[in-house]
Formats: sequence, C-alpha cells, structure tokens
Amino acid sequence: MDVRVDDPNNPALADLLRAHVAEQHGNVPHGFAFALDADALSGPDITFLSAWDGDTLAGMGALKQLDATSGEVKSMRAAPDYLGKGAGRAVLDRIVATARARGYRRLYLETGTTAAYDAALALYRRAGFVSCPPFADYAASPHNQFFMLDLGEN
Repeated sequence: MDVRVDDPNNPALADLLRAHVAEQHGNVPHGFAFALDADALSGPDITFLSAWDGDTLAGMGALKQLDATSGEVKSMRAAPDYLGKGAGRAVLDRIVATARARGYRRLYLETGTTAAYDAALALYRRAGFVSCPPFADYAASPHNQFFMLDLGEN
C-alpha cells in the first residue's frame, strides 16, 4: 500500500470522499456529524493522505493540527473493495508517524457511537487509542465518542 500526501480535491478521490461525508452525515442526527468535505480538508492545518494499491484508490485519511503538541485524525475511510484489507491501518500508521515526526504529544479523534463505527473503533483501539473526554471544540453527546493516543514526549 502506497500512502502519500494528496490533494483532497483530486478528482480520483471525489467519489470516496463524497460517500464518506454523506455516510457520516447519515449516521448521526444533524449537528453531530463532523466529516469534512474537500474544501475543508484543503485547509493549511490539515495534511490529507490517500492510500493506493497500484492505480487503485484504497483509502484516505487526514491529520489536523490542533496546536503545537497535538493533532486530530480526520476523514478515515477505506474504499469498499479494501475494507478489512489493511488500507485503514496503513493510513492510520502514516498519520501516527507524521504526528510523531512533528513532535506531537497527543493524537485525538472523534467518531460515532452506532454499530457502523465498530470496525473503525477496533482499528483505533488496536493502534493504542483510549477513550478520553471531548477535546477542541467538541461537546459530549450520545452520538459521538472521543479517543486519544499518547505519543509521549518527543
């Protein structure tokens, strides 16, 4: 799997990103979905990544800088044909490596609470993420949960 920095406006990513945003907004009530579209993922505080199997898009994800010592995992998604085949893990590993290289001490994420998020939760827990209180501008609700990975002192 080749994981690389990419442009979220890359036409090759449009269908997967559009499906991701639609699904996230469809899984929780209005106001509780925080999936970002291509324009938001193009911000200067976000590094967008895509995973490729040859010429085939396998997945995507992003790292958002929260402050000088912490970041947030955003927009994690495996392409349908790559579910359970390591695309998500490859992207998450690259996000964690990038966060460590930047000297971040903590990496956070927010995700949903329904069964639709079970596979993602298993991935995050295997990577060492643990439950934590809300962070940044998020507020606790029955529709979301929060996780943190302690990257230690760098």
